[in-house]
Amino acid sequence: VGFIKPVDYSQWVSNIVPVLKKNGKIRICIDFRDINKACPKDDFPLPSIDVIVDATAGFELLSLMDGFSGYNQIK
Repeated sequence: VGFIKPVDYSQWVSNIVPVLKKNGKIRICIDFRDINKACPKDDFPLPSIDVIVDATAGFELLSLMDGFSGYNQIK
């Protein structure tokens, strides 16, 4: 047909990979292994549990904010 062509340098990080199923049909999958190489590393890694426990020692009140549930509520 001619509409699928091999490329040397893809503009996309995650490649589409055809996988043969047990019944002989082809399943289209996405190979996400190279995406970690393209993603920038976090300059501010999360602190370990020991650091968090030491930082909260001596206080009587601890408050946590669930940013995931309230993400769409922030204006």
